[in-house]
Amino acid sequence: MPAAIAPALPPAGPSGQPAATLDLPGPADPAPLARLYGEPMFAIPQDLYIPPDALQVFLDAFEGPLDLLLYLIRRQNFNILDIPMAVLTRQYLVYVDEIRTTNLELAAEYLLMAAMLIEIKSRLLLPPRKAAADQEAGDPRAELVRRLLDYEQIKLAAQRLGAMPREGRDFLVAQAPVAHDAAPRLPEVTLGELQDAWQAVARRARLVQHHVIRREELSVREHMASVLRRLQGRSFLAFDELFDTAGGMPLLVVTFIALLELAKECLLEITQAESFAPIYIRLAYTPA
Repeated sequence: MPAAIAPALPPAGPSGQPAATLDLPGPADPAPLARLYGEPMFAIPQDLYIPPDALQVFLDAFEGPLDLLLYLIRRQNFNILDIPMAVLTRQYLVYVDEIRTTNLELAAEYLLMAAMLIEIKSRLLLPPRKAAADQEAGDPRAELVRRLLDYEQIKLAAQRLGAMPREGRDFLVAQAPVAHDAAPRLPEVTLGELQDAWQAVARRARLVQHHVIRREELSVREHMASVLRRLQGRSFLAFDELFDTAGGMPLLVVTFIALLELAKECLLEITQAESFAPIYIRLAYTPA
């Protein structure tokens, strides 16, 4: 609830200075209670004077006469369609008398409504006006009731608007529209592009091929013995008959080295009848 607090000044003494008792600071009072004209106060003055209007508390703040009337009606659970004008007018005038002493400009609007309430109460005390035989006399409170109901609806709507989130009411969130297609557009690939992609993959695969060299264990001594075994019992053997071409180049090389080693040790004879004639191999000794 709003409150208005006016500062109170102490009364002036004979010399025009405030009549207040100031105590010197002591070791037990390190901080002043207040300051008066810049001077610290370490004790509450005994002759401090507070004017009656120094503190004013407004328990309720109203936005106008209709707001005050609606508050009085709802607080006491009055039937708004059958308002007790005497009680309502008396309570209303008490509030008007209070605000007349502080804010005369604000009281003018309330005084106008007070005059209307008194008029309605007076019309209720007077005999009703004559009307047609088929019509009922109007209620003097009808116009006031209509205004109060309309004001209450507007007030409730304003409260609902005030309770709504501030986003979208006081400010908007910045947004940028982004267009999205419902169906994704797939790229078009031709047959030539697909062939080029496959060839690029194949080229990369050839670049990373691995060549493994395996070492085959071949013994020259074993092939020397093999050659001697084949020559035993024969007078000679053609040079190309000693080589097994199906065994591959390593076997051919080892066999040739074995022939050279046997010839070096004079265990074989390599002969040729004439130039460009076939070469023959035979044992250089006669087996026992």
